Amino acid sequence: MEALIAFGAALLTFRLAGLLAARYRSSRRPELFAWSAGLAAYAIAAAAIAWGEAAGWDDRAFRVYYAAGALLTAPLLGTGSLLLAGRRRVAPVALVYCGLAVGIALAMPIHGAFTAHGIPAAQDHLEFVPARLLAIVANIAGTLAVVVVALQSLRRRPLGNGLIIAGIAAAAAGSALSGLGAAGSAIGIAAGAVLLYAGFVAPAHIPSFIWPKMVNR
Repeated sequence: MEALIAFGAALLTFRLAGLLAARYRSSRRPELFAWSAGLAAYAIAAAAIAWGEAAGWDDRAFRVYYAAGALLTAPLLGTGSLLLAGRRRVAPVALVYCGLAVGIALAMPIHGAFTAHGIPAAQDHLEFVPARLLAIVANIAGTLAVVVVALQSLRRRPLGNGLIIAGIAAAAAGSALSGLGAAGSAIGIAAGAVLLYAGFVAPAHIPSFIWPKMVNR
C-alpha cells in the first residue's frame, strides 16, 4: 500500500511539473523552468520511495531518493523564487550547484544495511561531509529563498504566496512524518506539490466573485 501511495504521489507531481514546463514553453519565464525542475525532482524522490517500498531499499533507491529529495528539490524551488524576484544571476549558480549535487550523489559512499521497508535515515548510511552537510545547507537556503520572497510580496499576491508557504509547510510535515512510514512522506510530497503548483500559477489578485469582501476593502 505504501508503494502505491508513493507511486500516486510521483505521478501527480510529475504531472504538475509538466504543466509548469508547458507554461514555461509558452511564456519563457525562467522562474517557471526552475519551479518545474524542482517539482520534477520532488516527483523523482516520490518515485524512489515507491521503488524502495516495492522492491526493498538498497543503495540505488536510496541514492536516487537522496539526490532528488534532499539535494535538488528545495534549491531548485528557491532558485525559481529568486528568479521571480529579478535575481537573474542566481541561474548560473544554480546550474553549477546542480552539477555538484548530482556528482556528490553519484560518488558518495553508502554504508550500512537497509531494511526492506521504511525510508532509510541519512545518518545511518552517509557520512556528515559532504552529502549530509550539503543537503542541510541547500535545504535551508532554498527554503529561506522561497519563504522570504513569498513574504516580501504577500500583500501584493496574498493568495498565491499563502499557498506557496503552505506548500513548504506541507513538505516539511511530510519529512517529519517519514519516521511513521513511507506513506506519510508520500502524502506530504503530494500535498506540498499541489499547494506549491497552485501558488505558482495563482493570479496576482483574487477575483471579486471568489472573495468580494477582500477585494472591496
